[in-house]
Amino acid sequence: MGKLVIYLFLFVSTITLAQNANNLFLSANSLYKEGKYEEAIKLYEQIEDENLASSEVYYNLANCYYKLNKIAPTIYNYEKALQLDPLNEDAKNNLVIAKRLTLDRIEALPKSVFQKFNENYLQKFTYNTWAVITIVLSFIASILFLLFYFAYTPSKKRTYFTTSIISFLLLITSLVITYTQYNQTKNNIEAIIYTEEVPVNNEPTDNSNEIFTLHEGTKVNVLDSVDNWKKIKLADGKIGWVKTKILKEL
Repeated sequence: MGKLVIYLFLFVSTITLAQNANNLFLSANSLYKEGKYEEAIKLYEQIEDENLASSEVYYNLANCYYKLNKIAPTIYNYEKALQLDPLNEDAKNNLVIAKRLTLDRIEALPKSVFQKFNENYLQKFTYNTWAVITIVLSFIASILFLLFYFAYTPSKKRTYFTTSIISFLLLITSLVITYTQYNQTKNNIEAIIYTEEVPVNNEPTDNSNEIFTLHEGTKVNVLDSVDNWKKIKLADGKIGWVKTKILKEL
């Protein structure tokens, strides 16, 4: 009885939080339409603080910052929107426009055929989506194997055997993709430069040499951290160290 009360309390709390987040979202949307972008930002960020932000929340938040000509938070929130929903075409298109406002023009290194295939197709779905696909394929493969096992006629056995093998191979493939996507997501730490101009040093010390400069809105990969320094890598392969405070990790 006690556990039931706890579960009911958690369920009601979840429903209440979701409803409050929806009300905040609608209120923020109204403020955005009225041109009250800073007030809308506060409401969207309240949703984020409650860990209830969706791709749409980050997308609208980015739009607000774009209207205020704040480059770094604009790009950051479009990137967050795409993290939650890689198929959000509006966020993808607006991100391209927002990146034109940045000062740094970084040419990415050439990609292999597999990297292009991974980026253009496999990364269209998050590892959670691939995990769901894996579960569905495992269910289908199991059903087909049972149908093969209990089938009486040779033609049906051949059909079920062939389709179950195909399903099993697809299951293995999706499982590998899920594992790969999960590792990439966890190990690939990206961040946005949040300071107008940033010196990048060759070592994590104040008296080390400056090797190049970055500007707000540029996306970098975080490779390592030492004290209050982060080791970063650019899309063109350049590597250096910056102060932690100038970054905001995605």
